[in-house]
Formats: sequence, C-alpha cells, structure tokens
Amino acid sequence: MNSLATAIATFFGIGRLRPGPGSWGSAATVLLWWLLSRMTPLNSQIWVASALALMVIVVGIPASTRVARTTRIKDPQFVVIDEVAGQLIALIGAPVAWKSLLLGFILFRGFDILKPAPARQLEHLPEGFGIVLDDVAAGLYALICMQAALHFGFLPR
Repeated sequence: MNSLATAIATFFGIGRLRPGPGSWGSAATVLLWWLLSRMTPLNSQIWVASALALMVIVVGIPASTRVARTTRIKDPQFVVIDEVAGQLIALIGAPVAWKSLLLGFILFRGFDILKPAPARQLEHLPEGFGIVLDDVAAGLYALICMQAALHFGFLPR
C-alpha cells in the first residue's frame, strides 16, 4: 500500500487506535486545531480553519480512494481523514474555548454516527468521495448547530 496515502488516510496512524478510530481522529483534530489557533490571529481563524478543511478534503479523497482500492474495503475504519475534514468544518467560526470545542466534537460525532439524509446517501458515492463526503455533510450539520448555539447565546463568543 502506498505509504503516503496510508499516512494521510489514517491521519498519521491515529486511525489505528482502538476502540473507535473515528473518535480518536476527531479528538486529535480538535487538539490540533486548539494548538494551531494559538498561533493564528483571531481575525484569521475562520479562514485558516476553512482552508485546512478544504485542503484535507482535496488530499483526503485520493488518499482514501487508494487505501480502499488496496485493501478492497469500501470504507476502512482505520481511514480517519474524513473525520478530520468533518471535525474541522464543525469548528469553523466557533470560539476556541473548551465548551465550544467539546460541543463541536459531540455534535460532529453524533451526526457522523447517525448520518441523517443526505449524509447517508453520500456514503454510496464511489471510493474516496463516499468515504469523505458523508463526513463533510456531518461536519456541515454540526457547523449549523454550532452557529445556532452561538447565535442564541448557548455558547460564549
């Protein structure tokens, strides 16, 4: 298996952690975003998070495709780059504070597990597109909920 594709798809081995590799991938993403946000000016954080999410999607789809083809598994559990993308999307525009990060994690994982329509249908797309885009949809659902929580004052700005 292509080692670069595997490294990307497993988020540098985090997808090999058990139990719940998807949760480990999401938790690592939250921690990584917290660290990166410390080095990012507040007025740039929304753009940096958006750019990172887009970059992860663009790199994650071909890496996931290659790993799925090599393993002959439609959606390998150890591929967690999709969780990285979705989790980053969930955190776009949210304050980098423990309550926001925790809520973003819980919302994303919940939507990723439940996969409300059309996220469930996106799973049926071929190869890396199906692996990644259903989590992008879950991230968008979480993003909407996060922004509603901010708008209605359930989270501090």
